[in-house]
Amino acid sequence: MLLIGVNRSPYTRRVAIVLEVYGIPYEQRAFTGFDHRADVRAFNPLGRIPAMVLENGEALIDSGAIIDHLDEVYGRERALTPASGADRRAVLRIVAMAMGACDKFLQAAYERNHRPPEKIHQPWRDDCLAQATTALAALDVIARSQKNYLILGRLTQADVCAFVAERLARVGLGIDTDLQMPSLRALTRRLAVEPAFRATEPDR
Repeated sequence: MLLIGVNRSPYTRRVAIVLEVYGIPYEQRAFTGFDHRADVRAFNPLGRIPAMVLENGEALIDSGAIIDHLDEVYGRERALTPASGADRRAVLRIVAMAMGACDKFLQAAYERNHRPPEKIHQPWRDDCLAQATTALAALDVIARSQKNYLILGRLTQADVCAFVAERLARVGLGIDTDLQMPSLRALTRRLAVEPAFRATEPDR
């Protein structure tokens, strides 16, 4: 199994965490979509990370599609996303909020980092940040009423996605999640010491 991407990307890291949770041996190539565009396109024509190459040579793209495959083949009864019913819908709702927040945080970061200063559209950036922080605030409310995990009393994809979204907000955007989302931050602190999360922590 070959994972393409860097764990600074929340999308790549959520895949890496699932690989670790399921105990799947894998190799990782630390390519970014900006610095290694041609290398990434060899696996994903979009030039986006992550991609994952299966043992038969098939390349999967998009973190959601990759995780769906891992759940089906390796997760089975212990899958981080339940297979059906209300539990599945509840987990996917949180996943959608967390990964949607990642999308908006990255749009805000790209507006800041990849446009000339005179061309930055601050109202658009502010709106992206507002959407993303509102989603994390909703996750904070959920975390406030739980003990160790967000939902179902066990680790699920909801926790994985909330974890990568909170880290992106705090490390990538400089948002004070200790102050603004204290319950969510407490959850991510607990998760950070679990082996699958520790093993995938980016170098920077």
